[in-house]
Amino acid sequence: MQMWPGRPYPLGATYDGTGTNFALFSEVAERVELCLIDADGTERRGDLTEVDAFVWHGYLPAISPGQRYGFRVHGPYDPDDGDRCNPNKLLLDPYAKAIDGQIDGDPSLYSYRFDAPDERNDDDSAEHTMASVVISPYFDWGNDRPPQHEYHESVIYEAHVRGLTMQHPAVPEELRGTYSGLAHPAVIEHLTSLGVTAVELMPVHQFVNDPSLVEKGLSNYWGYNTVGFFAPHNGYSAFAASGQQVQEFKSMVKALHQADIEVILDVVYNHTAEGNHLGPTLSFRGIDNANYYRLVDDDQAHYFDTTGTGNSLLMRSPHVLQLIMDSLRYWVSEMHVDGFRFDLAATLARQFHEVDRLSAFFDLVHQDPVISQVKLIAEPWDIGEGGYQVGGFPPLWSEWNGKYRDTVRDFWRGEPSTLGEFASRLSGSSDLYEHTGRRPIASVNFVTAHDGFTLNDLVSYNEKRNEANGEHNNDGESHNRSWNCGVEGPTKNKGVLALRARQRRNFIATLLLSQGIPMLAHGDELGRTQRGNNNVYCQDGPISWIDWDLDEAQNELLEFTRRVVRLRQDHPVFRRRRFFAGSAEHGGESDLLDIAWLAPDGHHMRDEAWGADQARAVMVFLNGDAIAEPDERGQDIVDDSFLVLFNGQPDTAIFTIPEPAYGQTWTAVFDTDSQVESGTTVESGKDLKLAQKSVVVLTRAPLRPTVSASGIGAAAEAAREAAKQVKGRSASAAGTDDKPRRRTTRPRSTA
Repeated sequence: MQMWPGRPYPLGATYDGTGTNFALFSEVAERVELCLIDADGTERRGDLTEVDAFVWHGYLPAISPGQRYGFRVHGPYDPDDGDRCNPNKLLLDPYAKAIDGQIDGDPSLYSYRFDAPDERNDDDSAEHTMASVVISPYFDWGNDRPPQHEYHESVIYEAHVRGLTMQHPAVPEELRGTYSGLAHPAVIEHLTSLGVTAVELMPVHQFVNDPSLVEKGLSNYWGYNTVGFFAPHNGYSAFAASGQQVQEFKSMVKALHQADIEVILDVVYNHTAEGNHLGPTLSFRGIDNANYYRLVDDDQAHYFDTTGTGNSLLMRSPHVLQLIMDSLRYWVSEMHVDGFRFDLAATLARQFHEVDRLSAFFDLVHQDPVISQVKLIAEPWDIGEGGYQVGGFPPLWSEWNGKYRDTVRDFWRGEPSTLGEFASRLSGSSDLYEHTGRRPIASVNFVTAHDGFTLNDLVSYNEKRNEANGEHNNDGESHNRSWNCGVEGPTKNKGVLALRARQRRNFIATLLLSQGIPMLAHGDELGRTQRGNNNVYCQDGPISWIDWDLDEAQNELLEFTRRVVRLRQDHPVFRRRRFFAGSAEHGGESDLLDIAWLAPDGHHMRDEAWGADQARAVMVFLNGDAIAEPDERGQDIVDDSFLVLFNGQPDTAIFTIPEPAYGQTWTAVFDTDSQVESGTTVESGKDLKLAQKSVVVLTRAPLRPTVSASGIGAAAEAAREAAKQVKGRSASAAGTDDKPRRRTTRPRSTA
């Protein structure tokens, strides 16, 4: 093997048109062998003799894309001291841009013997593991440009590459379940007609398919088991041979961008697929175990785990931080993705023991000129002590708002004393985010996600049905905040089916009309069911795939979802960039009546009404004349005004349309029960009957015209004057002797 010195950077395998440079970091290594693997399995080895700052490197002329390779690291093997080098294990390059094959569970993958865990296993793993692949970095991006949707304009669609496309009838069979399938015009047409601005792809970094699941006829379907942070998962490629999954992934991104859809990746930097001290030696463990993993302080043979997977990456290691930052920059710069959702992000903030929003990880992200400019979304929890951090992440970050999910579910299933917090979540959760200078876009609102019930199952099951997972229904969350509407599971009862359909529409309407960033789980707009399974992490089959054969009810739900997405897109009053003025925590009422919370009788909500056990109905006025935030062209934003009526009661409710100061005549946009037809008009002071568990949206035209930047001050003053008139009339209606305190913004959270 003809080896030239090469360069220590960049790490990984870098093809330059005439040959390939290889570079691997290992502080503990005493010797590193580069192994080239031919098509027939023949392995050629050569030492990387050059070492700079613990980076072992060399250059091989004439090594071209498609070449499979790996490393063998010679060094200490002393688990009690945190060292686990074993040159008999062929190791993946942590910086591999493509990976070939899968592991098969053979005992040679492990550095100990199953029947004697204290004995070292020196069997060679080459025939049973995965191989890194040299790739071509060249791709014709043409005029590809990121869509650059503003955060407040975003509608995110969480999707699984296989689950979204495996049963789509318009996608050729050979492309189903692949990046090419997701890029198919029929799939993109569904996304664009739905109105989503971004797809958030569940893990597409190369992951390991656990042999223990394969033995049961199952698989690691979700993919939260990463082993290659630079490599697109080869199982999602229709053309994976010789590393072509990289080109295929780029083609998918290019196609989605052409449709004005962003690509956000769900990334798993908190742990790797190597598991705990009994896991296989595939890459990091055999390269430099103590530099990559967080070990128990007084027991270096074991791993400190805040993820529930067996290990956690060592976030105070500069080499781990470099790996993560290099990976993020690669996916933005070379693969053109538009943002990231960080799985179990609280673990990334554990530089030492506690979750620290000032940790080195955040410092690196915030100062990086590439990463700081893309969308950054945290799953703000892990399973470690103090790991639930909703509202605790720094500026630049948005968060999956778990409190939004829980509160909205509780409100619509009829839990007592939830109305106050429901209003807080609907108006952007300022109680969680405003105190740190963040805005409504910090909240990624969702009712369902991949983990848990689908929307259809949320209203059809009280209990999980996970027997198919082979764990005797012990896996998955047991407290789902779900309600089966009277019958558990499938039913032919027309009343129950009608209520379930209404509840699905209620959840979708609430989600899309809330301030913040809405996220839909794929298939929820189609009424997708997992038959009560709330943990399909191991189910790669019809139970987890979207069924595109829709009945009448499913088509109606799809059309309803499209309508509400369009309503959100057309009206900035539902997607404000700032919180509503005059927060109760900040001194009472605002001069600018941008929002008002009204009781069903049409008057302002009294303080004591928010916490009442049975308070489950409210009306919110959104003032389109008082958005008070100019757009990017300096135009003062003026919109239609809306009354949104929520009846979470188990019975019908009568709502009185408020006084003329809010609007003389209102027009119905939609009713989730379909009793109030779209276009129906209703006058101020009149009553409107809402069915149990339903939402009605009414609108009126703006009272003032759009003005230029030079007239913003005058327009705001006009809005304030109008607000004073409304409040004056409200005071007269309520009486001046015992005037209740009115809230012009969301109430204080009852949590």
